[in-house]
Amino acid sequence: MPSAAPAVVPPQTDRNRFSITDLCGEFAITARTLRFYEDEGLIAPERRGTQRLYSQRDRARLAWILRGKRVGFSLAAIREMIDLYDVGDGRRHQRAVAIERCRERIRSLEAQKHDIDAAVVELAEFVAMLEAGRAQDEG
Repeated sequence: MPSAAPAVVPPQTDRNRFSITDLCGEFAITARTLRFYEDEGLIAPERRGTQRLYSQRDRARLAWILRGKRVGFSLAAIREMIDLYDVGDGRRHQRAVAIERCRERIRSLEAQKHDIDAAVVELAEFVAMLEAGRAQDEG
C-alpha cells in the first residue's frame, strides 16, 4: 500500500503554528486528507475564523498517523497509540504499546510474505506445466 508520504518524519522546525498548505506540502498529502484526520479527531487545529492553525503537537500526531497508515495500521490502532502520548508518563507506555504493535505487524507481514512466496512458486510451477502441455500439443 504505497503512499506519497515521506518515509521519515521531516525534522522539527522552530515554528509553533502551521497552515494546511504548510503541512500538506511538508508531508505530501492533500488538504482533504488532513481534514479527514481532523474529522476523525486525530488532530485538532486551532481555528481563527475559517483558518486552521496546526500546532507542533498536531504535526507530530500527523507524522505518527502517516507512518502508521504506511505500514498498515488501522486508524483505531493509530488513535490508541498516539492517544497514549497524553498519559503523562514520559511516553513510556506509548513506546511500549507501539513496540508491541509494531512487532505484531512485523509477524503478520512476514506471514503474508511467506504465503505470497509460496503462491508465486505454485503459480510458476503451474505455468511451467501448462507450457509443457502446450509444447506437447504443438509438437
